[in-house]
Amino acid sequence: MSAEELPAGRVAVGPPRTGGPLLGRRLRRVALHLVLVTVSLAMVVPFLWMIVTSLKTDPDLAAYPPHLLPRIWDWNNYPEALEYAPFGTYFRNSLFISLGHTALNLAMASMAGYALARIRFRGSTVVFMGVLATMMIPTYTKIVPQYLIAKGVPFFGGNDYLGRGGHGWLDSWWGLIVPGALTPFAIFLFRQFYLSLPRELEEAARIDGMGEFGIYARVMTPLVKPAIATVALLTFETSWNNFLWPLIITTDTDLRVIQVGLSAFQQADQNAWAYMMAGTTLATVPMVVLFLFTQRYFVQGFANSGIK
Repeated sequence: MSAEELPAGRVAVGPPRTGGPLLGRRLRRVALHLVLVTVSLAMVVPFLWMIVTSLKTDPDLAAYPPHLLPRIWDWNNYPEALEYAPFGTYFRNSLFISLGHTALNLAMASMAGYALARIRFRGSTVVFMGVLATMMIPTYTKIVPQYLIAKGVPFFGGNDYLGRGGHGWLDSWWGLIVPGALTPFAIFLFRQFYLSLPRELEEAARIDGMGEFGIYARVMTPLVKPAIATVALLTFETSWNNFLWPLIITTDTDLRVIQVGLSAFQQADQNAWAYMMAGTTLATVPMVVLFLFTQRYFVQGFANSGIK
């Protein structure tokens, strides 16, 4: 039927378009999923190899070519690894330090971020630029100055008022916790989130007679849960995996952390690979559990960190 023969008010509709654009989108989606699956497998394989190695016996570890799966699943490697070194002490120290760093960083960084985002004062831009500048300093360039500062803290560890004569914060909880209690990235992240909140909220709170700290703690901070979860997870992960600073600042076994304690399985004549992998697996569990509980807020926090 031609267009002239159609009844009034009706329009001829051609066959639905298929092929070209739709097929291209499907192919791009399949290619994207293949890339994501490949990258995911590349990241998961080392963890699987770590777990499998922690369950191997010495003959399996010495076999060449190596076996993918152990011939005998030795579950005794885990309790024996805990007895090989004071792992309970290392775990307790790492947990205490990581929780301390996380709590202090959340409290101080959120207050600093709120002040830079919502309170107008002279020099706030300069202060924020200084915070950004500290993010660009490599971590390892700060180790020596940080060590000298910790050693020269006055009135600690036998030091006089000039910071001489003693060891300061070396071999102490102060030296393990205070240097990592505040990070510039946490300040930056909190500032970005506080900037995204509507100003009408704090204006309404001020009309109701609420003070500045009340606005920060009771009105604004509950609205930045993604930032809190992101900072908490990153701070805990960084503190839990910290190796160099605890190694440098402590010599007392009772103050060693779990990452330093894993070096007990590395000897001059041989390495206890099964025990090391068992200890590493146990050290990884807290981070995996924490990420599973905070992953939704963690992803949202990074997605929204640059909104202003």
